Amino acid sequence: MQGLGNDFVVIDNLDNSFNEKLINIPKLANRYFGIGFDQLLIVESSVRQSIDFKYRIFNADGEEVQQCGNGARCFALYVYEKELTTKRKFNVETLNGDIELIINDNSTVTVNMGKPEFALSKIPANFDNQSQKYTINSQEIGVLSMGNPHAVIVADKIENLEINKTAKDIQNSGYFPEGVNVGFMQINSPSNISLRVFERGVGETLACGTGACAAAVYGIENDLLDNNVCVSLPGGDLDINYKKGSEVFMTGPAEFVFEGSIEV
Repeated sequence: MQGLGNDFVVIDNLDNSFNEKLINIPKLANRYFGIGFDQLLIVESSVRQSIDFKYRIFNADGEEVQQCGNGARCFALYVYEKELTTKRKFNVETLNGDIELIINDNSTVTVNMGKPEFALSKIPANFDNQSQKYTINSQEIGVLSMGNPHAVIVADKIENLEINKTAKDIQNSGYFPEGVNVGFMQINSPSNISLRVFERGVGETLACGTGACAAAVYGIENDLLDNNVCVSLPGGDLDINYKKGSEVFMTGPAEFVFEGSIEV
């Protein structure tokens, strides 16, 4: 499946027949010797009555991560189209807590991503004091968690910006014990931004849902953006709605690409 070019392999593991420890995830993620994907998503059952599914995410390097916004939209469409649920609104549990998924009439998916987290211990980030802005290697950044850690950089023009070195320097700075996704945001208007994201364990992707949320939240918290923001990523647009102190809602597309089987 793919959401704005951020691509996923989705596996139905409701019968607990799949054991991710027995496979080589980086090999499957390799686009030349495997299937190729940014993240592996696994559908599992939940033991909690108020929760419909458990949502697990593995990056291309094999590390399990807490959250993936584009993946959440694909997850929602997958379980609905595969008739694993008849609901158009349902709740799933992740490593970082519960999220609500809503399938809209136009087949876009809205994800209630919950509230952003700014506490350094919860991100986690190893700065001395909590602040709206931080500095690493003379680079000013915003830092928050949208279920996974994000650093946000505001730049004048991002289209031809060389982001790899800056992103890797921030990721390797020692401030982020669990790694960090680095977003480069260009503000086009109070209601529109352009964004590129260099994700931990993956590299630059065509889209990052939590990165879009993080960038919009950072801009809104610093009075740079309105409450409704269209985030233009290389793979397409996401609509983010956020008011200070409240939950973040992300709306965007999801698509099936192909189905098949592979010997693991």
